[in-house]
Amino acid sequence: MAPQESHLTATLLTSILAAVLGSLQVGYHTSNVNASAKIIEEFYNQTWRARHNQLMPDHSLTLLWSLSVSIKDFGALLSSLGVKYLADTYGRRNSILIANCMSVVGTCLMSTSKASQSFEVLIMGRLVFGLFCGLAMSLNPLYIQEVSPTNLRGAFATLNQVSFASGILVGMVAGLETVLGTEHLWAMMLSLSLVPALTQYLVLPFCPESPRYLLINRNKDSKAAAALLRLRSSVEKVHAELEEMKEEDAHTQTSITTTEFFKKQSYRQPIFIVLIINLGSQLSGFNVKISYSTRIFQSRFEEAKCLTLGVGAVNVTFTFVAFLLMERAGRRRLLLIGFISIATCNVLMTALDSILQLTPVLRILQVLLVFSLISAYELGPGPISWFIAAELFDQTGRPMAMTLTSMLNWGGKFVLALVFPPLLKVFGSYVYLLFTTAALLAFILIWIRLPETKGRTFDDIAEEFRGAEGIVLFNKTGFNTFN
Repeated sequence: MAPQESHLTATLLTSILAAVLGSLQVGYHTSNVNASAKIIEEFYNQTWRARHNQLMPDHSLTLLWSLSVSIKDFGALLSSLGVKYLADTYGRRNSILIANCMSVVGTCLMSTSKASQSFEVLIMGRLVFGLFCGLAMSLNPLYIQEVSPTNLRGAFATLNQVSFASGILVGMVAGLETVLGTEHLWAMMLSLSLVPALTQYLVLPFCPESPRYLLINRNKDSKAAAALLRLRSSVEKVHAELEEMKEEDAHTQTSITTTEFFKKQSYRQPIFIVLIINLGSQLSGFNVKISYSTRIFQSRFEEAKCLTLGVGAVNVTFTFVAFLLMERAGRRRLLLIGFISIATCNVLMTALDSILQLTPVLRILQVLLVFSLISAYELGPGPISWFIAAELFDQTGRPMAMTLTSMLNWGGKFVLALVFPPLLKVFGSYVYLLFTTAALLAFILIWIRLPETKGRTFDDIAEEFRGAEGIVLFNKTGFNTFN
């Protein structure tokens, strides 16, 4: 059944903006410790000296700071395991609200660490906040995709990444010494995410639950119709979309276990695609540029923190470009352009770094390459990696697919945040060649395997994966195309 064109309504816009307040918080705490790293490290030293009457050894401080940065991603990896349970048990919207309480608790712990003179409290706060991150970054796109009309689904899902990138930029600004990244104000800086967290509690409860969840998971046809009417404001569109949902429901089993998810024949190809996109995205080098951009620049630029702000600004700009292009260019084209551009940037960064000692004037090119890599990532791999799983799976498999997405994303972030500093010391700029290999591999496999999902209903996409094993999807006319 061909999807009907649907337009933006006030309820739909409010629901999406309320949901992405979660990713704004995630982005904020991804970057706010970047510019203020030296100030917070000094707090670690002072606390250690007060306890042991000596400064913390340099290697211990480096290890402890790496743990502080990466513990958030470890917490997110752990909580990813709860995405399916929450989404199926409490619904998409209510699960977002449940997860949000972890943001409040984690933020309160982080902001009280200075008063309690305990860096352990800060680390614990980032761990608890990480539990929120793992849930929010999967539940948000899941909710957004299920409340959005087909013709706007990808663009609205990209708003989750726009909000995330905006949070990163706000965190970078807040962490500057001229703003809140000072010895006296850094604890206040860590508490600012309470504003969007509390706003979400004020707005999201008044937004409708996912109509797909109500109809397919809970068999509440009347409530699904009422929710959909609030989102679409057109009886004709509601009837057409309800028929499409019922058609999907007829092809969907009621529940699925983790073992069944990985064994189910029609899920094998989508699982492989999700693995490639998410691993390629995380191993492309983007996250180390965000987490360690100030340290990457400071060895060669006095304006390192200003350049880091440039990274944040470019990040936001190109997530917005991806939002504008998502329903025009399609997911597949943006992914391919993104990954090949990332691979090229990493190769050029490796070559440039080896000659910078001889020609320092070329250092401006290093900045341009970092900006280019950020742009390429946010044009496709960044936003699409978070929501593509929701498009490739049916209603039963979708929460488990988002769990897998979250584990891959946060697992990759955690490993990179932990191992990048020592890898950079050992291999220098040649570490970027590892990122190049990952991006090229992702490009090749996406070219071969990924179907286009733009403008297709969930059931239409799932139908392509049903049937006998061995169907070569990328040769099916009209599916995996650039048109």
